[in-house]
Amino acid sequence: MNATQTTVDPVAFGKVAVLLGGSSAEREISLRSGRAVHAALIGAGVDAHPLDPAEPGVLRRLETEGFDRAFIALHGRGGEDGVMQGALQTLGLPYTGSGVLGSALGMDKIRTKRIWQSAGIPTPEFAVVNDESGLQQAQEQLRFPVIVKPAHEGSSLGMSRVETPADLPAAWREAAQFDCDVLVERWIEGDEYTAALLGREALPLIRLETPHSFYDYAAKYSANDTRYLCPCGLPAAQEAELQAQSRAAFAAVAASGWGRVDLMLDEQRRPWFIEVNTVPGMTDHSLVPMAAREAGIDFTRLVLRILQTSEDAKS
Repeated sequence: MNATQTTVDPVAFGKVAVLLGGSSAEREISLRSGRAVHAALIGAGVDAHPLDPAEPGVLRRLETEGFDRAFIALHGRGGEDGVMQGALQTLGLPYTGSGVLGSALGMDKIRTKRIWQSAGIPTPEFAVVNDESGLQQAQEQLRFPVIVKPAHEGSSLGMSRVETPADLPAAWREAAQFDCDVLVERWIEGDEYTAALLGREALPLIRLETPHSFYDYAAKYSANDTRYLCPCGLPAAQEAELQAQSRAAFAAVAASGWGRVDLMLDEQRRPWFIEVNTVPGMTDHSLVPMAAREAGIDFTRLVLRILQTSEDAKS
C-alpha cells in the first residue's frame, strides 16, 4: 500500500514515548528532531510524551508508566546503534525503525561497507586507521583526495576532506577525538544524493549541492546556501534504478522500517554507496521530511507512518 493512502488511527497507538536527546555527540540535533516529532504526534491526537534517556530513571519509567510503544528520535551512540533497541526489546516495548542488528550495523560505517563489498554493492575503497602507525598504509593504499571520518558518528561530526598525504595525520587526529576506529575513504568526485526509505518504499531522491567541500555539519543544520533538489533531475528510469539499489543496500545491513541511504554518482555516472542512517534527522533542515513532501506526505503523516513501523517484527 502506498504511504499516501494509509489510514492511521492515532488512538490505536496507545501511550507513546518519544525518546529524544540522549548523551551522544548528536544530542542537540536529536532534541530538535524529537520535539518536532512530539509536536506532530500531539497535533494528530496521539498520547505522546517526551523522554530524554540522559535523565535518570527513563528505563524504569518506560517499564512502569504504561507506555505502549516508543518513537526513537535518538541520533548517534546509545540511541541509533542498537543499545536502546535492545533495552526496549528486553522490556517488550515496540519501537520504531530498525531492530538491534540493523541498528548496530547501520551505525558502524566499516562493517556496513564490508557487507556491501561482500554483496557486490559498490562502495568506495577504504582503510581503517586505529592509531598513527596505520596512516602510512592508508596513504599507500588509497588515491588522494580522501575523506576521513569516525566510524560510529553521524551528522558529519569529525569529518574532513584531505587533499594530500601530508594533511592526513591532522584529519585523523580530529576524527579520533570521536572514535578509536577511523575510516579513510577514497573521495568520489561527482554529485551527492540521498534516498529516504519509508516501509518498502523509496521516496524521491534528493540531490545535495553545497559550496562547502562536502555536506558537513554546518551545511546540514545551519547553512542557508545548501541547495536541495527534489525532484533530483535524473531521468525517471535512472532514479528508479538507484531507488531499487538503495533499498537493497539498506536491507543488506538488516535495516528496516525507515531510514536513509547516502550515495554519490561519479563523473562517469556510476553509483557509489556511502552510508546508512537508521534514525535520520527530523528537523527543519532534514532530508526525509523533504523527500516525503515531494511524495505528497506531509510531516504529520510521515511521523505517523514512522510510528507504524513499531508494529513490525524486529531482529
